[in-house]
Amino acid sequence: MIGFGYRTIKTAVGAGLAIWIASLLDLEFATFAAIIVIMCIEKTKKKTLITIKDKFFASLLSLILGALLFELLGYNPIVFSLFIILFVPLLVRAHIQGGFVTSMVVVLHVYTVKDANWAIFLNELYIIFIGMGIALLVNSFMPNLKRDIEIFKKEIEQKFEVILFEFSAHLRDSMRNWDGKEILEVEELINQSKSIAIQDVENHLLRKQNKDYYYLEMREDQLELLKHMMKIVAIFSSSSLDVKQKEMIAEFLENLSRNVHSGDTTDISLNELEDLNALIRKMDLPKTREEFEVRANLFYLIFEMKNYLNIKKKLFIKRSR
Repeated sequence: MIGFGYRTIKTAVGAGLAIWIASLLDLEFATFAAIIVIMCIEKTKKKTLITIKDKFFASLLSLILGALLFELLGYNPIVFSLFIILFVPLLVRAHIQGGFVTSMVVVLHVYTVKDANWAIFLNELYIIFIGMGIALLVNSFMPNLKRDIEIFKKEIEQKFEVILFEFSAHLRDSMRNWDGKEILEVEELINQSKSIAIQDVENHLLRKQNKDYYYLEMREDQLELLKHMMKIVAIFSSSSLDVKQKEMIAEFLENLSRNVHSGDTTDISLNELEDLNALIRKMDLPKTREEFEVRANLFYLIFEMKNYLNIKKKLFIKRSR
C-alpha cells in the first residue's frame, strides 16, 4: 500500500496512545496531544529531538506571553494579532521558529477559555509532555539501515568494476560499443546511499562518525576521477598508433576492476602502478608528435589512477585514527 510504512505505523500508534492517556487524565483539549505526536515524529531520532526542543520552548513562551497580553489587554482579536506581531520575532531570534504552529494552538486554547489561570497552564503543559513523550517513545524504534547500505555498497562496487573493465576493453578495442551509462547509474546510487547513511547517523545519537558515510564519500571522489579518466581513455584509445603501452595499461585496469571491494589492497595496486610507470619510462622516447601526445596522455592516465588509489588509501588511514 502506497504511503503505508514504518513511520505511518508509529504515527498512528503514538497519536492514539496520546489521546488515550490525555483522556484518562481528564485533560481539556486532549486531542491536541495527538497533534503534537504527529508533528514531532521525524525521519530520524536527531530530527525528532530538534523538533521537540523547538516546539516545547516555543509553546512555553507562547503560554507566558499570551497569558500576560490577554490578562492585561483583554481577550479579543486585536490583542491576538498583537501577540503574533510580538511573538514571531522572539521565535526567530531564539531560532525556534519550527515551533510556531504548535505554540499557536497552545495560545488559542488560552484564548478560547478566556482565562490564563494556573489550571489551564498545567493542562497545556501536561498535554505537551504527553505528546512529546509519546513521540520520543515511538520514534526510539527505528529500522536497521545497515543492510540497505551494504546492498548499495555492493551495487556501487559492481558498477565500478564494469567502468574499469570498459576502460581496459576500450584501450584494446577502440571500436567497442559502450554508452557509459554506469557512470550516471553509480552517481545516483552514491547519492541515494549517502542519504541513508546520514539517516543512520542521526538515528544513533551518541555516534558522531559513520564509516559507511566515509566510504561513500571516498567512492564519490573516485567517481569524479573516473569521469576524468574516461576522457583520457577515449583520446588514448582513438589513436591509430600501435603503442604497446596501451596493453600494459589495459591489463592494469582489468586487474583493478577485479579488486573493487571494501577491503584495503591499495598498497599492492600502488606498487604495481609504480612498477608499470618505471617500466614505461625506460622505453624508447617518442619519435613523432602524435606518439608524444599519446605518451603524454598515458602518463596523465597513470597520474589519475594513482590519485584514484590514494583516495581509498586515505579512507583506511582515517578509519585507523
